Amino acid sequence: MPLIRIDLQEGRSEEEIKNIMDTVQDCSVEAFNVPVKDRYQIVTEHKPGRMILLDTGLGFERTEEAIVIQVFTSPRATINKNKFYSLLSEKLQANCNLAPKNLLVSVMTNTDVDWSFGFGETQYLSGELPKDKDS
Repeated sequence: MPLIRIDLQEGRSEEEIKNIMDTVQDCSVEAFNVPVKDRYQIVTEHKPGRMILLDTGLGFERTEEAIVIQVFTSPRATINKNKFYSLLSEKLQANCNLAPKNLLVSVMTNTDVDWSFGFGETQYLSGELPKDKDS
């Protein structure tokens, strides 16, 4: 069950944002083998100039169309993370016309104790939710 934050500059339509969210979810399901209904996404729109995304010396410039995807998830194998990055780049370009250079992704790993889905309880630890078979 990943929690996915998507940061982007203001100006996209509701349809464009929904398309980005749906595409990211599809990539998450395919790469991490999570159930379709495990969908937790937060989109934050920023005013122009509020996102500085340099190239870390790689020799390219991003545009105002750049997006940042942060994934908070249980441990994932390197092969699954690499598949996720690749799928995001391919599918966001195909479905949302996002140039691959305009995609920045970061995955942060946590454990069962780091999740509460409500009621002040840790449902993974109590056994109310099954543990992720890929973690």
